[in-house]
Amino acid sequence: MVAILCAAPPGRAADAKTPYPSMAPLDQYLVTDRNAEIALARSAAPESISRDATVLVLGRHGYETAVEGKNGFVCIVERAWMGAFDSPEFWNPKNRGPSCFNPPAARSVLPITLLRTKLVLAGQSKDEIHKSMKAAVEKRELPALEPDAMTFMLSKQGRLNDSAGHWLPHLMFYVPLKDAMTWGAGAPDSPILVNPHFNGAPEPVTEFMVPVSEWSDGTPASTDHH
Repeated sequence: MVAILCAAPPGRAADAKTPYPSMAPLDQYLVTDRNAEIALARSAAPESISRDATVLVLGRHGYETAVEGKNGFVCIVERAWMGAFDSPEFWNPKNRGPSCFNPPAARSVLPITLLRTKLVLAGQSKDEIHKSMKAAVEKRELPALEPDAMTFMLSKQGRLNDSAGHWLPHLMFYVPLKDAMTWGAGAPDSPILVNPHFNGAPEPVTEFMVPVSEWSDGTPASTDHH
């Protein structure tokens, strides 16, 4: 028995420790109630912003516009494949990340989400998606990052991963890779954190996270996080 286990291909052993080794059936990532997904997407930002935002929902062929907005913001529920490529939860079908992009982020960061999702739905593996994203960056098929791009992630109902759940309400800001340290992000005692999920792997964007004290509905966050 020991000999058989030792002779197993390396991938097998890794799979035993990886709860989400590959993509689950698509239905597990979809939200059957379209209105529920719209509400979840809108919960990313204060109602004063999200009520006039465009809302995208995930369908079988990619994200679809469910609500046409008028303020330039775009609210969406991201799935686990928007995490870091080395994340063990890259294929976790339970993860839901409500995000509301401001206009510059909607034009220059959201296309990363839409392209990754398109590759996922085309059946690509994680390695293939990484290579495809790298090629898209090298061929300049993604728009250049615009100044002032930021995203609200203030939803109480989100699930960012198995361990953190909805984590803390936070704002995300995007800068070019070369400007990674201009905000003092990741420095000891700095309230600004570096999110590892872009940062040149392979998208040429650094993403900062700034936790804030209230959820999008105005309730305090301190008691929700253990």
